[in-house]
Amino acid sequence: MNLHPAKFWETLDEGRVRCNLCRFHCVIAAGRRGRCGVRENRAGELFTLVYGQTIAENVDPIEKKPLYHFHPGSNSLSLATVGCNFRCLHCQNYQISQWPHESSGLPGTQTSPQEVVRRALESGAASISYTYTEPTIFYEYAYDSAVLAKAAGVKNVFVTNGYTTTAALEAIAPYLDAANVDLKGFSNKAYKEVTGASLKGVLECLRDYRRHGIWLEVTTLVIPGHNDSEDELKQIASFVADELGRDVPWHISAFYPTYKMLDRPATPVATLYLARDLGRRAGLKYVYLGNVNDPGASDTICPACGKTVIRRQRLQFVDTDLTGNRCNFCGYEIPGVALAGNK
Repeated sequence: MNLHPAKFWETLDEGRVRCNLCRFHCVIAAGRRGRCGVRENRAGELFTLVYGQTIAENVDPIEKKPLYHFHPGSNSLSLATVGCNFRCLHCQNYQISQWPHESSGLPGTQTSPQEVVRRALESGAASISYTYTEPTIFYEYAYDSAVLAKAAGVKNVFVTNGYTTTAALEAIAPYLDAANVDLKGFSNKAYKEVTGASLKGVLECLRDYRRHGIWLEVTTLVIPGHNDSEDELKQIASFVADELGRDVPWHISAFYPTYKMLDRPATPVATLYLARDLGRRAGLKYVYLGNVNDPGASDTICPACGKTVIRRQRLQFVDTDLTGNRCNFCGYEIPGVALAGNK
């Protein structure tokens, strides 16, 4: 365990502190930890217990984040520590996200921010993705790494549940280049039941990302009986189109039973098609299907001429008909960041 001073907290009475890093604003008594399980009150001071404690590290295609309009075809050094502020019943990475609540100790390999950046440069990665678990809970580690990465010409990406406070996001925004934010539904009741969080907090955070000009893509995992009604999918699509922008890519993913949500079937492909149609009707220009074996479902189509300008297969970039960001067929500018070497 590596104690490191935490950011974004305030002193309360009786030795308690309030953590203001995420929107749960945990009030933590002396000797106790916050909801994430990795931030602890030691004698009236808040510390992070996972600074530099990398539990997962891989070089992934940026498309796996998923980010389809941010340096497509590039690689991203991806890392995480244990812990998460959400308790998602369907978490695919629950072994590490829920470790502090279900196992003993806080494992990880000590890796400094300097070493993270060095590995990114050596691997040829265009970016570092803070992912797998929620990057907000290892904010100090991500922040220090992001500052160094920016100076070295490496981009920074958050793959996040979208519950960072406005103040914390504002502080890291100058070093953050892109984010994929999960929008897990559009019902506050269902959000609380499945994740423990509030829908309002996530929507506010999404607006913060947009306001700061960070390249934003949104992912919704469609779960049968939870968020798969036509009305709810329509509300999600309308929010993304009307409040975040019609150029914001919306990724629609299929659910498969996992962790504590084993009582529901996998998402029918027909439901994903419905969501895609609703997204397009709402005015979204880029709607992608994930976890489905459908040729063309993850391709980027030029909104102006209808031609395929980026082809993908199984979350992998294949080829492109873009020059910079412009369609080779009609010259339309596709929003986002062109792949390295095609600037």
